[in-house]
Amino acid sequence: MVLRQLAYLVALAREKHFGRAAEACHVTQPTLSAAIRQLEEELGAPLIERGQRFLGLTAQGELALEHAQRILAEADDLTARIGEMDRGLAGRLRLGVIPTALPIVSHLTGPFCARYPRVTVAVLSMTSQEILRGVANFELEAGVTYLDNEPLEGVRVKPIYDEEYMFLTPADSAFAGLAEISWKAAAEAPLCLLTPDMQNRRIVESVFRSVGVTPKPAVETNSIFNLVSHVASGPWSAVVPRQLLPFFGIPANTRAIPLVEPQARRAIGYVAAARDPAPPLVRNLLAMPLPADIVALIQPAVRPKNR
Repeated sequence: MVLRQLAYLVALAREKHFGRAAEACHVTQPTLSAAIRQLEEELGAPLIERGQRFLGLTAQGELALEHAQRILAEADDLTARIGEMDRGLAGRLRLGVIPTALPIVSHLTGPFCARYPRVTVAVLSMTSQEILRGVANFELEAGVTYLDNEPLEGVRVKPIYDEEYMFLTPADSAFAGLAEISWKAAAEAPLCLLTPDMQNRRIVESVFRSVGVTPKPAVETNSIFNLVSHVASGPWSAVVPRQLLPFFGIPANTRAIPLVEPQARRAIGYVAAARDPAPPLVRNLLAMPLPADIVALIQPAVRPKNR
């Protein structure tokens, strides 16, 4: 058994197609197929459900995949640790980030890259569930996601800031003149919300339910940018994280109003696999202090100035 065979198995499980897996591994399809057959012979069990196309992994294949992911991660960790001793921190940091936190991430990655110039960073927009799967499957070194809304298992965490919520509404809406608005009142507006696969949507719905109302969105989107642009161009209102407004700005002819009763907030921070010791990239990322310019973005809510 060699690492290359395990890498081919992981690629096949990820791509779910022999041709794409071979392309991802920069080998021919016959080479990849032969290596996986050899791995099956060495393990004495079928790993792949075979037909005219890739049909999935067998039960033995799923077990082999778990071990392959862990073995490859340990091999990468060994290489990184030796490299760190000899030449300083290097490598590729894959960071999954929930969409609502994307505008803030550059304030984290910028100082990290300045301190460790031999590290490259890949920032990937992902749902919270995708981030947890990626961390568990060793496809991500870390993620930035919600910490206190849905259960987290098998990860170490580091809080970054609390997400708070504003009601963004057209300047000519019935709500535009309010200094603040309750969640119950906000449910009466024609709403544009994120799609149900986004944890932000599940948070918003849970707050509405806590005051005995159920929002009925007229528009759903999985894009924060699209959420804001719908309010700017139509009759809809939206619940948006306060921390996004300094980046997007409050669109012309809209108003941003604090949401109260309750004043909801959810913690956002780093998550990484609870491996001990932590890999060098993760250890150094979590050890970085929050930079001064992000602190101003995470202060308790102050009503933004409307245009």
